Amino acid sequence: MVKCYQKDYPRPQFVREEWFSLDGKWRFCFDDENIGEQKEYYKKFPENAAAIVVPYAYETPASGIKDGDIHGIMWYQRTFKTGRIGKEKKLLLNFEGVDYRAKVWLNGVFVGGHEGGYCRFTIDGSNAIRENAENILTVRCEDSMATDQPRGKQRWLKQDFGCWYKPTSGIWKPVWGEIVSASRLKSVKMTPDIDASSVRIDYETENALSCELETVISFGGKTIVRTVTEICTECFTQVFDLRCGEFDFKIKLWNTDCPNLYDVEFILRGRGKVLDRVGSYFGMRKIETDEKGIRFNNAQVYQKLVLAQNYWPETGLTMPDEEAGRKDILLAKQAGFNGLRIHQKIEDERFLFLCDTEGLLVWAEYPATYEFNDRAISAIATEWLEAVRQQYNHPCVIAWVPFNESWGIPNVYTDKLQQRFTEGIYYLTKAFDAMRPIMCNDGWEHTCSDIVTVHDYDGCVERVNDRYKNDMKDILDNKIAPTNYRFVMAKGYEYQGQPIVVSEYGGFKLAGTEGWGYDGEAKDAEDLVRKYDEITSAYKKMEKVCGFCYTQLTDVYHETNGLMSFDRTPKVPLKEIKKINER
Repeated sequence: MVKCYQKDYPRPQFVREEWFSLDGKWRFCFDDENIGEQKEYYKKFPENAAAIVVPYAYETPASGIKDGDIHGIMWYQRTFKTGRIGKEKKLLLNFEGVDYRAKVWLNGVFVGGHEGGYCRFTIDGSNAIRENAENILTVRCEDSMATDQPRGKQRWLKQDFGCWYKPTSGIWKPVWGEIVSASRLKSVKMTPDIDASSVRIDYETENALSCELETVISFGGKTIVRTVTEICTECFTQVFDLRCGEFDFKIKLWNTDCPNLYDVEFILRGRGKVLDRVGSYFGMRKIETDEKGIRFNNAQVYQKLVLAQNYWPETGLTMPDEEAGRKDILLAKQAGFNGLRIHQKIEDERFLFLCDTEGLLVWAEYPATYEFNDRAISAIATEWLEAVRQQYNHPCVIAWVPFNESWGIPNVYTDKLQQRFTEGIYYLTKAFDAMRPIMCNDGWEHTCSDIVTVHDYDGCVERVNDRYKNDMKDILDNKIAPTNYRFVMAKGYEYQGQPIVVSEYGGFKLAGTEGWGYDGEAKDAEDLVRKYDEITSAYKKMEKVCGFCYTQLTDVYHETNGLMSFDRTPKVPLKEIKKINER
């Protein structure tokens, strides 16, 4: 375990000591008539307010509300106390995820807001705090069923349908506060280079000019690098050589078998004292693509992924706790998968931390809109970059998926505007992150893409083998559509020799169970293993295919095509799946 680890800490790669959770019971009410601001709920909350358990969306059983109706506006309020903060410190209020628009008041004073349902935002409450007294925190949340709002698998109709499920409205990720110095480290961006045995760190500071920043990198309790830098500009970069005599000039690589993590501590000093202290970690790994496939740490790696939507029966999209997240990760590894495709969700950073420590690869995906217009363009571009920045330092994240199956870009096959949008997101991401491959439209109708991905739910092995014969030439030349209606490449784009991954297939359900699956029911557990073996082995035998992602790890509500039920009970012996995956 890394040195900076604190159980349940919501931001495990940027850890400070002075923090407090704001999860738990809040006062709660709907505002269907949109009168809350006019009546100043942030000063006088309705007396008949209910109790809700944060961070669970009101639609979930865990919230204590479990209201399935559509409510566009909801209000939250709770009290908390702090000790003396002082003029040289600040109170930061952190919201890991509020769907979709948030306004925040502290003690009746408006202190900030945010738009975007999936990423962290931080509010400075210093000007409104009452020291050594009770403070009142009020949050107004506004959600909608609009299809130009990024919503992922959240339905936009009154009832669940297909592979779209219950909405996730309001506060659905942890809320917490921290006391920080006015002069502080704001962020770090850590980029490993295994070929040079170095790590590049880009620093962003606040009010820290003329201060000194000490950076200490260690492994296994032994210090490798210690430097002290005088800060002359708020943003600066340093490159650290990780070779040293004690480690015999060898670096410790992060991989799925040995997920080695380096500890790093940042200590900001000024005016003769420590102003800020932050703990973090990073992993030394490399992911790239070439004409032969996907290379991980300069060696070919076969991607054995499983689709993970990460819903839970009682809590919906919210991870119940670290133990629940760790259980899913260990079950995936027991089944012989080396990675997850996190589907239509910006995952809790605690879950990514667990993937970092357990050595599980992650494809990180953005929740889709279902309409293409100017509002959707703005929303996606803004929050996507927030997500990339937020998840950048996690070594487990090895690929970005900003779009899936042309959702939100329905005419991308021929529409030049939609094609340019995908290209824009691709190059924007590359400008911030040159390390990771990007699948700009996972599944089909690719424009810019470092990996060409295919979705094919045909359960008949004979048809699949026939369709993919001759090195997949007919598919890659857009003569055959794997799904019978969606070609692999968008019009005007050609296959350029990228690695190929079948990133959705399977989805078999057990006969006699409620809900739905894709093509081909399994009669029983034995038949499900047989079907998994047949279709997975067919793709594994294809020379051009360098990875797969089976649909899916668990059932989700009425979609009952997982290898495990919604409550995480395996439907088949996972050791049998592992044998197939590792064969």
